[in-house]
Amino acid sequence: MNERVNEAQRVAPHHPLTEYYADEAARQGWLRGVFDSTAGDYDRVESLMAFGSGPWYRRQALTRAGLAPGMQVLDVGTGTGLTAIEVARLTGSGANVTGVDPSVGMLANAHLPAGMRVVEGCAEELPAADGSFDFVSMGYALRHVADLRAVFGEFFRVLRPGGRACVLEITRPSGASATRWLRLYMRYVVPALARVVGRSRDMPQLMRYYWDSIEACVPPQEVIEQLRLAGFTTVTRHVVFGIFSEYVAVKPE
Repeated sequence: MNERVNEAQRVAPHHPLTEYYADEAARQGWLRGVFDSTAGDYDRVESLMAFGSGPWYRRQALTRAGLAPGMQVLDVGTGTGLTAIEVARLTGSGANVTGVDPSVGMLANAHLPAGMRVVEGCAEELPAADGSFDFVSMGYALRHVADLRAVFGEFFRVLRPGGRACVLEITRPSGASATRWLRLYMRYVVPALARVVGRSRDMPQLMRYYWDSIEACVPPQEVIEQLRLAGFTTVTRHVVFGIFSEYVAVKPE
């Protein structure tokens, strides 16, 4: 009975993408497999896709979200450490950062700041004590979770009173023309480039999935609503270039 109730209450970021996996039950296994197999190529393709602007943008976004020196940070979906590296620079030390990711392949290929700790785990059940962090970051991993409600509940649980959650995500543009151009670039051009510069045969597929999950993702207002339902206050969304969404939510004092 409890499992049926929990399933009924689940808020997925998007419907099952059956071109890649059969149903929701198969989603997590497929994701872990494709991220494990492409981990060695991920940073190279990401840098090419973003024209090398990723580190600069992540620093700016985290600064806007209120990340400050000395804060203890949990980086969820840390992957190869692209967001964690900028977190460490802004907080002053890798020892201030703990990373969580379900992909052992990504963690094995991560270039992490000195002193950073990483733990294998998922966003829906964070391996962290209640009220143990000042800041939670998530860089471009929201589309890969199973349940927004569970994830944001976990963010709220592990944050101290007054703590902040910052979720960076790519959002489908509001205009039809901009959507068509972004679809062309991300679903066709980027996979073609990934085929040329990547070594894993799965990398083009991951890049196609990347766009398809963006296009299918729930609208920003649903993300904001789920953050509020988790108990956060002062939930805001800052948008850059019409596609980069920065969701910031504050836990009440």
